[in-house]
Amino acid sequence: MAQATLHPRDIIESGSEASIAAIVEPEIEGLGFRLVRVQVSGQNGTTLQIMVERPDGMIEVGECETVSRALSPLLDIEEPLPGNYHLEVSSPGIDRPLVRLSDFDTWCGHVAKLETSQMINGRKRYKGTIISTDGNKVTFRADLDSEDENPEFTIAIEDMATVKLILTDDLIRESLRRDKALRQANGLEDQTDSKTIPMSEDN
Repeated sequence: MAQATLHPRDIIESGSEASIAAIVEPEIEGLGFRLVRVQVSGQNGTTLQIMVERPDGMIEVGECETVSRALSPLLDIEEPLPGNYHLEVSSPGIDRPLVRLSDFDTWCGHVAKLETSQMINGRKRYKGTIISTDGNKVTFRADLDSEDENPEFTIAIEDMATVKLILTDDLIRESLRRDKALRQANGLEDQTDSKTIPMSEDN
């Protein structure tokens, strides 16, 4: 795959997941893909989930397998986790994490759940609609319990801990539309099943 311009992530992991990301990201980028997220969970024993995508935001099953084959020997050498674990390389899914400022532009108008690294109006967790971006800041319209509260707030991307799209009918339709358009642009067969743009694990 040809090397493409790959923008660094603005929202990154912490702890051991950040250490793993530092190991795998150069290899992933060397293959022409982008790292989206690294997550370690207790599913099926211990699962190391690595979400990747092409620079256009899509990924095929075969491309995930290519990345997995490249990462397996690297992880065997580095041993980032104690004991045995299951490596899972996947797409970000329809209800994907947002990790780059460009992700917010792409999915503006859709609903996301957000956790901040510091309190905003006495809260750290929100569910709301992405309204706009300005420089390194993103404005959301939050779903708030009280009608008296200001429904909109703006936060710098460096103050965000995690942001993830919420699965809605509008999001599904838009994801299918984007997938079809990219396939047609690349001369590929139209395939909008779950293998191409699956939902991510709700972590």
